[in-house]
Amino acid sequence: MNVQFKKGVLDLCVLAVVAEGDCYGYELVKRISENIEIAEGTIYPLLRKFQNEGYCETYLTESSGGPPRKYYRLTVAGRRMRDQLIAEWTKFSKSVDTIITANKGGRSNG
Repeated sequence: MNVQFKKGVLDLCVLAVVAEGDCYGYELVKRISENIEIAEGTIYPLLRKFQNEGYCETYLTESSGGPPRKYYRLTVAGRRMRDQLIAEWTKFSKSVDTIITANKGGRSNG
């Protein structure tokens, strides 16, 4: 997938997955990677940004096989931001679909 496409929707994807339930970083990467190929290193800066902006908060939970895991959960502000991004994405993707569908005939302006 085009890198620019991914950058544009990764915030929305992260917020949407965390909204489904608290999760730790690697789990988040795994769940998103089921649909979009991403590197683990791209998620942690976003999570820090969301924490600084008040969209998520963290807590530690003991792990059976190693150090405690840091879990992320959305705040009320994070849920509002997710809802706003979903609305923007829906409007944007419908507009792009309209353009693509209208121009399927292969016309060129050349």
